[in-house]
Amino acid sequence: MRHLQKLEQRLYDHFGFSTFRKGQKETIASLLNGNDTLTQLPTGTGKSVCYQLTGLLLEGIVIIVTPLISLMEDQVQKLRQQKIANVTYLNSQLTKEERYYILTHLAEYKFLFLSPEMLHQARLLQALKQLPIALFVVDEAHCISQWGMDFRPEYRQLQSIKVTLGHPLTLALTASATPEVRNEIIELLFPEKYQTIVYSVDRPNIQLFVRQTEDKLTTLKEVLALGEGATIIYCATRKKVEEVYQYLNEYYAVGYYHGGLTANERSSLQQQFQTNQLQILIATNAFGMGIDKSDIRFVIHYDLPDSIENYIQEIGRAGRDGQESYAMLLYQSFDEKIHHFFQEKLHEEIDQLQWLLKQKEPERLLPKQETLQTKWLREAKKNPEFVPMLIKYQEVKQQKLLNMQAYIKEDECYRHVLLAYFGEDGSNVHPCCALDGATWPTTPRALFEKTAQLPWMSRLAEIFKED
Repeated sequence: MRHLQKLEQRLYDHFGFSTFRKGQKETIASLLNGNDTLTQLPTGTGKSVCYQLTGLLLEGIVIIVTPLISLMEDQVQKLRQQKIANVTYLNSQLTKEERYYILTHLAEYKFLFLSPEMLHQARLLQALKQLPIALFVVDEAHCISQWGMDFRPEYRQLQSIKVTLGHPLTLALTASATPEVRNEIIELLFPEKYQTIVYSVDRPNIQLFVRQTEDKLTTLKEVLALGEGATIIYCATRKKVEEVYQYLNEYYAVGYYHGGLTANERSSLQQQFQTNQLQILIATNAFGMGIDKSDIRFVIHYDLPDSIENYIQEIGRAGRDGQESYAMLLYQSFDEKIHHFFQEKLHEEIDQLQWLLKQKEPERLLPKQETLQTKWLREAKKNPEFVPMLIKYQEVKQQKLLNMQAYIKEDECYRHVLLAYFGEDGSNVHPCCALDGATWPTTPRALFEKTAQLPWMSRLAEIFKED
């Protein structure tokens, strides 16, 4: 096929790279040969280039299904910076007029980013059916799994969406799928001819550490005192993000990022972080997906992640430049209680769903806006196996947390636990973790200078005053 000729030249012309990273060229060649493709590449190895270059080489629109608004905004901004103007997204943050304009001008766009929920709108589907579709992309494809990190029924329905759109060429991308989840993705998305391209989840340049403590804030300050470089600190809740921010703000130039900030505030903080005006950012796990910052040296988990999948995704945002980087998980007794709370909430929601299904007119008992409970109810009425599936989902989430707890208790090699979870053999990296001789850096980190106020600081101070 002529598209396969001089792919490196096409890569350079469009993106300025002279060589492909591992897995990219294989994926693009598979797609250009007409194969539906499942690609698993480690976090930070440039999965987006796989659909971007392929899309530019094929006629028609590229539809990218992605789970987070922040992720689609990041990707759109990145493409526009690369002088690719005919790109847009559809999400709930757009005005009614903006959504209408995009819907009536779809033929003018090359790349369209949207959520699976948005893709289920009948008017949008009807408009897309009238267009040639070059590529249908499911980013973060592990979300398709019914045992995935966030149960969203619309992901399970992408199979029917593909049928509606005439079975377009499909690419599923993930960085963290177990063999079972990969098989589930294949079963749902690839009815016939397909190819799998799977690389290890391992990031050998990231050294792994676990620190158990009974005074987490003090320990965090000690950990941050050594090791100069861009740092993300992950917390489980918005409340905890702000608590840690207030503590560290006395010592370092630090900002925080979560869904409670406006889009402009999040964008400003992200820009400060990417340009190294801001070295430490405290965030919920929504921050980082799609962030193209190669020199993050440290990822610190202040709270225990709820799954190894999440942990792999989040630490993978460090060291994308291939340089030595560090992942530290701080653990304090009973840290898992926040996840037990969320699991109990899930249990209550399933109980409520079962009660609603016994009512004569359950729809009237629900709020007018679309909620997760509304979606569950609709699915349960169509599929009698849906409630048993939810119950199983709850059990799997509990097991995922137990696997994460086993990781922090490991006494031989942290990397071995992570790789074994994804069905991989051990790594030959030495030293690879704190249990294998790895040591935390000793370079002192610069303290906060009160004279070096950045624009976002005054805005954050105003937010706290308003509270």
